[in-house]
Amino acid sequence: MARPIAILGGTFDPVHNAHLAIARRALEALDAQQVLFIPTGHPRYRQRAVASDAHRLAMLRLALAGEPRFAIDARELAPGASGYTIDTLLSLGRDFPGAKLVLLMGADQYEKRHGWHRWADIEKRCELAVFARAGRRIDEGVNAIQMPPLPISASDIRARLARGEDVAALVPPPVAAYIAREGLYR
Repeated sequence: MARPIAILGGTFDPVHNAHLAIARRALEALDAQQVLFIPTGHPRYRQRAVASDAHRLAMLRLALAGEPRFAIDARELAPGASGYTIDTLLSLGRDFPGAKLVLLMGADQYEKRHGWHRWADIEKRCELAVFARAGRRIDEGVNAIQMPPLPISASDIRARLARGEDVAALVPPPVAAYIAREGLYR
């Protein structure tokens, strides 16, 4: 059987070390052939990213360089893209016919999943892999990936940068250099 393709969506505003650690852990836990990083576009139901699409893509390219099993899929940034996970999965299914798709999510998002657009259809189109957290419930039969929590968030990184603090320990070095060079999140 073909190895699965793991899907990691997010704003990646900016991409940080926890995103990369989650992707590496997914490769290992799922024996995945690759992790697709899918940056979210501008759907009506969520707040826009702070950095432009071009900056977020540039940072992702820098962060993923050197790992051939990581790839960027920018379909949600295309004009007219809905940003709904089900639409992305349907599109991925056409581009990767017969592939086993595994949607990666944190336990916090997993708990909110029933509020997602067409959740029942999402569950039919892919498998789920949920990064377990203490105190968060994951249903029997769902692939729970164990990983120590990483206290890194993009909103905290942006706040630190706005205060002029160093974030070198939180993002890959090329991303830190790009943020500084471009004056992002100041």
